[in-house]
Amino acid sequence: MRIHLIAIGGSAMHNMALALHKKGFHITGSDDEIFEPSKTRLREKGLLPETMGWDAARITYDIDAVILGMHARKDNPELIKAQEMGMKIYSYPEYIYEQSKDKKRVVIAGSHGKTTITAMVLHALTVNKIDCDYMVGAKLEGFDTMVKLTKEAPVIILEGDEYLSSPTDRRPKFLHYHPHIALMSGIAWDHINVFPTFPEYCHQFELLVDAMEEGGTLIYFDGDENIQAIVDKKSVRSLPYAAYPNVVRDGKTFLIDQGKEIAIKIFGQHNLQNLSGALLICRELGMSDENFFAAIASFGGAAKRLEWVAGNVTCDVYKDFAHSPSKLKATTKAVKDQFPNRQLVACMELHTFSSLNEDFLKEYAGAMDTADDAIVFFSLHAIEHKKLKPITEEQVKSAFKNNQLKVITSSDALKKYLLSSKAANTNFLLMSSGDFDGINVNEFGKQLV
Repeated sequence: MRIHLIAIGGSAMHNMALALHKKGFHITGSDDEIFEPSKTRLREKGLLPETMGWDAARITYDIDAVILGMHARKDNPELIKAQEMGMKIYSYPEYIYEQSKDKKRVVIAGSHGKTTITAMVLHALTVNKIDCDYMVGAKLEGFDTMVKLTKEAPVIILEGDEYLSSPTDRRPKFLHYHPHIALMSGIAWDHINVFPTFPEYCHQFELLVDAMEEGGTLIYFDGDENIQAIVDKKSVRSLPYAAYPNVVRDGKTFLIDQGKEIAIKIFGQHNLQNLSGALLICRELGMSDENFFAAIASFGGAAKRLEWVAGNVTCDVYKDFAHSPSKLKATTKAVKDQFPNRQLVACMELHTFSSLNEDFLKEYAGAMDTADDAIVFFSLHAIEHKKLKPITEEQVKSAFKNNQLKVITSSDALKKYLLSSKAANTNFLLMSSGDFDGINVNEFGKQLV
């Protein structure tokens, strides 16, 4: 098979390219700009385009299929040429389905927790030597790529994203996967640039249930009333879950299973919910509880999901991808609950289209109240780059409804403030889907301890 990827340099797309190359396909691609680590990883496999930019001449009749990445535009000359030639053009999720039509498909969806649950399931399957294909939205320890596509694996584990499939397909990605097993971790409004109302956003998850294979199983967090409303009106086999029974002692979390305690590396109620969901998936795939718990004890988490950065005996620094209100609230509470006797300095960056939208800001009310010292950072440059209406520090303070909240718009000022907050028995939590306008969190975190 000869496959051409338009916008090959993206996080998901370059992993797709590597997976298909490993499968033995002939891969070509194009992009107007490719950053690290995609650039080096593609170059190592001989897949880096010789020149940057779009060129319709790359589209030839010996190509079997074209995969269109989100970074491309509708007027992309390579896309137009492929359309004119009548070639088969897939979005990223469409091609994932094309490669997994004959497998049992497990789709993990939700506004929060889906990467972690996917990572937990993959960890448990790997430890128990159960072969599977996968697609996950973060780099996982022990996995070379974020995508694996083989002929042999009977099961594929898919992180189900509700964002758009491609520039020409505005359906959520997860609607293409048609799962035999689907999990919903929770629904909290996000992507308002695509789903302008909360009911419209919720409807996408209802469509996911409709897209399931006949006789499929829906696993869901029973503490979410929005999911429960979907379950109540759908005729589908459903399995609810809640946070797994646990106890926290001296900053360590232990699962309680049949009177025994099992030490685990992760913590926080949302992660204990995630663990319960992962357990139900693994049961559906035939794994015993004993084998699941033996594996999950060594699970250290997914990248930037309550990821430990640095620490000493009285201070720990964590980073997290949290940016939406529900994620922010859950992550902040998780760290405070785990270390109740330490001060918590929590900083989040408003970075996404939704979070920088003045109409959406009100959704953040109370989201950082658990922190002893709460800081919100946003970059004026990011607002300008995204062509959004400017917001003010006063708007942010008002939206969060926290009189003690600090708002900072300079990365230098942020670093200075955080360094001035160093003290014994103080934890730091840095939350962003960006990089705080150029801060290397891993390096800076070491300076905070």
